[in-house]
Amino acid sequence: MKSEVLAVEGWRKVVHFTDELAGLNAIIAVHDATLGPGCGGCRIYPYASFEAGLEDVKNLSRGMTYKNAMGGIPFGGGKAVIFADPKKDKTPEMLKAFARAVDSLEGLYYTAEDSGVTEADLALIRSVTKYAAGMETKGVGGNPSPFTARGVWRGMQAAAKRKFGKDSLKGLTVSILGVGAVGMELARLIHEEGGKLVVADVNQDAVKEAVTRFGAETATPEDAIAVDVDIFAPCALGGSINAETLPRLKAKIVAGAANNQLKTPDMDQALKDKGVLYCPDYVINAAGVISVGLEILGAWTTDEMNQRIDAIGGRLSDIFNRAEAENAPTGAIADKMALEVIAKGRKAA
Repeated sequence: MKSEVLAVEGWRKVVHFTDELAGLNAIIAVHDATLGPGCGGCRIYPYASFEAGLEDVKNLSRGMTYKNAMGGIPFGGGKAVIFADPKKDKTPEMLKAFARAVDSLEGLYYTAEDSGVTEADLALIRSVTKYAAGMETKGVGGNPSPFTARGVWRGMQAAAKRKFGKDSLKGLTVSILGVGAVGMELARLIHEEGGKLVVADVNQDAVKEAVTRFGAETATPEDAIAVDVDIFAPCALGGSINAETLPRLKAKIVAGAANNQLKTPDMDQALKDKGVLYCPDYVINAAGVISVGLEILGAWTTDEMNQRIDAIGGRLSDIFNRAEAENAPTGAIADKMALEVIAKGRKAA
């Protein structure tokens, strides 16, 4: 295995790992370790270039710094990407090599699931390194996707209360872009509460499942943002809110599970100017990593997890209130609050 530390300003450590025999080409990035070791999932994706993968892992790891701070767990921001197609290229040898890469950082980074990584993959990684979490053991922890979905649902409820004065999602229509593990579970929760659904995904089997189970209407992935609905829920890859798509957005709330939903930072203010209530992605989608964090700490219980999930709505309400008081976009306020948590941690260290 070869490793090269990359000089990335503002990051605690970024390392490029390669193992030709195992087919591994990966980057592990730890953005900040003030509150504790970097913690965040591993994404397997066939990036078009090394630069694209590096940019993604930087954005994702920085997002995890804020997410973990706002989630109230003692971890910094970390993330990993593996350059591969998870359906064609993923092998046990590759995963074990990645585990060795994680282990070589000696606890600076804990890995977990993300796009392209399953719970079974994680179990294999865990057989090589103890610095992995997100697997159910005797009823504790497990796949974070259902927790993430429930947290997004709670966040949506808080946003609907704020924007529409409604106590539930009943009668509201939600456009979900991406009905994978998280998006499908989110669709179920919305459906059972009486909400209406429009779904879009490149995976037509997933779309058909949502139509069959929930009576959802459909849209193309390109048009999911343009549907006349109450809430737009980006639950696929990031960047769905950008200069090209924003003029097409009809929803009054953006609340989804995707990371890095805003393609550029100025979209935060642009959403505010458009009268759209944005639920900062790393706040509303934090339940998955909260579960992973509690699992690592040995503090995971069903009651504790449910309390943490239900607190997401309250945390968003605090952000909405402060954003209104300071006449600032919600994303900027969330960043400010996260940095306050990190500063307090730095002071206490």
